[in-house]
Amino acid sequence: MIGIIGKKIGMTSLYDNKGQKKACTVIQGGPCVVTQIRTKSIDGYRAIQLSYGDKKEKNTIKPLMGHFAKASTTPKHKLVEFRCEDEERLQQVTLGQVIRIEDVFVEGEFIDVVGSSKGKGFQGVVKRHGFSGVGGRSHGQHNRERAPGSVGAASFPSRVFKGMRMAGRTGGHRVKVSNLQVVKVLPEKDLIVIHGAVPGANNGYVILEK
Repeated sequence: MIGIIGKKIGMTSLYDNKGQKKACTVIQGGPCVVTQIRTKSIDGYRAIQLSYGDKKEKNTIKPLMGHFAKASTTPKHKLVEFRCEDEERLQQVTLGQVIRIEDVFVEGEFIDVVGSSKGKGFQGVVKRHGFSGVGGRSHGQHNRERAPGSVGAASFPSRVFKGMRMAGRTGGHRVKVSNLQVVKVLPEKDLIVIHGAVPGANNGYVILEK
């Protein structure tokens, strides 16, 4: 297996062998259930679909109920596909198999974490792009401290160029952080401790990849 689905618990700090304090993130990884196996002959690519997080049956549509019934598992909240081009590894996985955190990661290795950044709503250019504003209130200016300033010319080009950094919706994007070291794996509690920050708020879903 090349990855697992988890949920961000929060942050803490641990001390290494040299006595240095490290900021760490605690993630509850799995247990995940294999709900589908994609093959080259049928689907055109090789992948393993994992599911995580129990969900009420009344909140699950009937097509998904049948999908989970094939894997002999209860409805789940999160479904993620992990590409797997190794045919031998794909054959070792069975439908309905339970994948736990200790089956995927070991202490000391480096992994990638994917999550959704915190949504901040509609924000101005100072918070969204780090602008410093137009300036002070001299010469009769009013409420210009956080203004974006000029956004284009007049007669030419008579429009605003695409990609202009302006106010807008901030956060809520897919963010991937690479090369985070696994500090500790707690299999009895399905927890993994990673050195560094992980995108998203607490209790948010994250994807851990090798």
